Amino acid sequence: MSNAVYILDVFSLVFQVFHGLPPMTGPAGQPTNAVFGFTRDVLKLLRDHHPSHLFCAMDSPGPGVRNEWYPEYKANRSEMPEDLVPQIPLIEEVMTGLGLPVLKADGWEADDIFATLAKRASEKGYQVRIVTSDKDARQLVGPQVQIYQARKDVFQDEAFVMKEWGIRPDQVIDFQSLVGDSVDNVPGVPLVGPKKAQALLEQLGTLDEVLAHPEQARGKKLQENLVTFADQARLSRRLVTLYDDLPLEIDWENQQLGPPPDVDRLCHLFTDLGFRSLPDQVRALANQTGTPGEAGTNKPPPAPSTAGGAQGQLFVRSNRRWTTVDTADDFDSFLAMLKQQPRFCFDLETTGLDELTAEIVGWAFCWEAGHGWYLPVRGPSNERLLDPQNVCDALRPLIEDPGIEKTNQNIKYDMLVLRQAGLRLRGIGVDPMIGSFLLDAGGRSHSLTALSEKYLNHTMIPISDLIGSGKQQKTMAEIEVERVAEYASEDADVAWQVADLVTEDLRHDNLWDLYWDLERPLIPILAEMEYRGIRLDCDELGRQAASVDQRLDELVGEIHELAGREFNIDSPKQLREILFEELGLPVQKRTKTGPSTDQSVLERLAPLHPLPERMIEHRRLAKLKGTYLDALPLLVHPGTGRLHTSFSQVAAATGRLSSTHPNLQNIPIRTSEGRQVRRAFVPGEPGMVLLCADYSQVELRMLAHFSSDEAMREAFSDGVDIHAAVAAEVFGIAAADVDSDQRRVAKAVNFGVVYGQSPFGLAAALGIPLPEAAQFIDGYFTRYHGVAEYLDKVLDECRQRGYAETILGRRRTIHGIRPYPNRQRNMPERTAINSVIQGSAADLVKQAMIGVDGALRRQNHPGRMLLQIHDELVFEVPEAELETLLTLVRHEMESAMLLNVPLVVDCATGTDWLNLEPIPAS
Repeated sequence: MSNAVYILDVFSLVFQVFHGLPPMTGPAGQPTNAVFGFTRDVLKLLRDHHPSHLFCAMDSPGPGVRNEWYPEYKANRSEMPEDLVPQIPLIEEVMTGLGLPVLKADGWEADDIFATLAKRASEKGYQVRIVTSDKDARQLVGPQVQIYQARKDVFQDEAFVMKEWGIRPDQVIDFQSLVGDSVDNVPGVPLVGPKKAQALLEQLGTLDEVLAHPEQARGKKLQENLVTFADQARLSRRLVTLYDDLPLEIDWENQQLGPPPDVDRLCHLFTDLGFRSLPDQVRALANQTGTPGEAGTNKPPPAPSTAGGAQGQLFVRSNRRWTTVDTADDFDSFLAMLKQQPRFCFDLETTGLDELTAEIVGWAFCWEAGHGWYLPVRGPSNERLLDPQNVCDALRPLIEDPGIEKTNQNIKYDMLVLRQAGLRLRGIGVDPMIGSFLLDAGGRSHSLTALSEKYLNHTMIPISDLIGSGKQQKTMAEIEVERVAEYASEDADVAWQVADLVTEDLRHDNLWDLYWDLERPLIPILAEMEYRGIRLDCDELGRQAASVDQRLDELVGEIHELAGREFNIDSPKQLREILFEELGLPVQKRTKTGPSTDQSVLERLAPLHPLPERMIEHRRLAKLKGTYLDALPLLVHPGTGRLHTSFSQVAAATGRLSSTHPNLQNIPIRTSEGRQVRRAFVPGEPGMVLLCADYSQVELRMLAHFSSDEAMREAFSDGVDIHAAVAAEVFGIAAADVDSDQRRVAKAVNFGVVYGQSPFGLAAALGIPLPEAAQFIDGYFTRYHGVAEYLDKVLDECRQRGYAETILGRRRTIHGIRPYPNRQRNMPERTAINSVIQGSAADLVKQAMIGVDGALRRQNHPGRMLLQIHDELVFEVPEAELETLLTLVRHEMESAMLLNVPLVVDCATGTDWLNLEPIPAS
């Protein structure tokens, strides 16, 4: 047992882990990341530091004595984050289960508690370690007292305070009194920052001396402030001083760490919260011989001899090691072992992130937790390496064998690198990244680093430790083989272990089929689409850019003429002067720097003067040119002459695919100039055409299917114009009498319903009076009562389960559904409805892609799927095979799911993406 008393600032640690860890949710949908991080760090502290006592200090609720002295104290503090509030009682339950004394003092803060404890413990001869990130505690540092920052594993002593602030610990109170504290709203003295405070205290010693001799300060204004704000500085001193004589009852002998934790209570809690690694750690703590208070018994589990890092119980048990395979004999032995494995994880280290140009530096493998294998094929010239091509040739039968299951994090990247190297990866198993996304689509991160922390309580080696960053960054091929071997083997090992744990969670949450049957087979399809790319006519974009340049020049002249003088139209400050001072237009809204000139302001000003309208056009065209006309040609791959976007399965919480580098799902269609960009997307070879297949009103069809509303189902089954049909029903007229304005209103309501649009939102979107919008929405739900009942059902199920669910069982955790029905939906309620409808449409499109791809392969068809734009698929095909592709695509897309309304696919073809001729259904 050490002779150290540890005092834990509970809320300091809680806020650090809450903001430092990605969001986590338990089986019931409750937020859990703060509970997990707090428990993990406390257990680590107990294992690593063996304190004689561990006290937990907490603020008392409500205003304290400092608010009586200064009502504005901590007035800047925001409310506790919504997802943290329900975790506080659970954290208190963890502390109780661990047998830790929790101390509060009415009217006082945790800081005052650990000041009191530090004083008393020091007097009894203990070493004191205050576990906090609060800088106020630096005033307590002394020969027996240090601050311990648990998250950084750093101790702060007197030398640290001197190095950090240039003052002694006994000057900290005076230092903070001068500087103030914006977080706690301690005023301090204006114009005194840390450097000036340090200089004043170095010169005069104390706050009293500084205030007594303001004339010795440098600068007239500073001297004036030291006089004017002297009382404010003294008040600040009272606020920042920690009080060390609170009437706390401490039984030093009986509150030593000793009683083992309440294992049953804690394990039950951890099971309820979905924590899989923490029960083992608590049992290990309880099973130690003797009690944690006895000397020599409170030792952490043995660390692996070959790997460092802050490792959790699960990862420590695996005793991680790696083997570098760098000779022909070693490779033969390795290959013999690999051939015996029905399943393994592999990870490629490469020279870069561009899959089509990256070269393989090395292969890492794992099929046994804790043991990685690394095969270096590129590296420094003085290193022993395997031949890259020989390794590829030897591994090809295993890599291309669909009967051997391969797993890895973001395996699509490895698949593309191998494709470029001439290997076809088959037999994809679990990708932990995608599995994690299905388990928690709203999670902050699904990176391997985050999953390692979450599942294994293990901090991985940052890649920057090897290759650096910025201008000094190296490629992996320049790094010593043994360092790469450790890094790469860890990647494979962690991915292997996390894949198993993610699989458990997927099965537990009934999401396994969604992964295995939908997301997994989509991986190679997306990889092939990315590998193919789509051809871009750069000359066409050049012509468009020249035309836009000409119009931009014209607009600048027109804007200057309307303003009456020349000015920099890209300067918000100068534009403000023109609009609001010289032209006298009314200010619409303000920012910190003055009246706003953003898009919404210009739109409101446009009816009052022609200049804002020209500014809107200029900004729109400048954005079009910079984002598309100039940027897209730069992204054409020099080796293929095509654009190769990246599709992500883990970006949109609804389950939709996203497209980046470049985003081809966001090519503009709302303006005539924007639509012209599509003219540059063309087939890759002479004699080929594009075929676009687009689901017709798929989200409304999903709504009709789910709601079983008879009127809506009948409209779709009869093949009528759904928007005209809705207008006829709500306006009480014949469909033939519906005019364009009525259809426009009906269309807005149809799609607005999917997003929970309010009457206010509809009125703003259509430019109609609010009562008219409200009347139309009420009429819609009265006529389509099945839709209204279904939307209420979605929210009711979400209240009960904590998540919204799509047609294939995809889940999205939703917080904030109100406990009572309300037609005016709040944001979480709109999100829940949209997640079901849009998410189900995304499920449908993905299933259709799998069906189309399978049919193309079975028929050995020359048609190639190039893009997915939400509800639309884009193909290129020899014109002679257009009819057969059309038949295949329509059949697979319209039969991808069996709904109680028909699925309809609109198809069109042409020699570019803009000029497409519709193909009527046969």
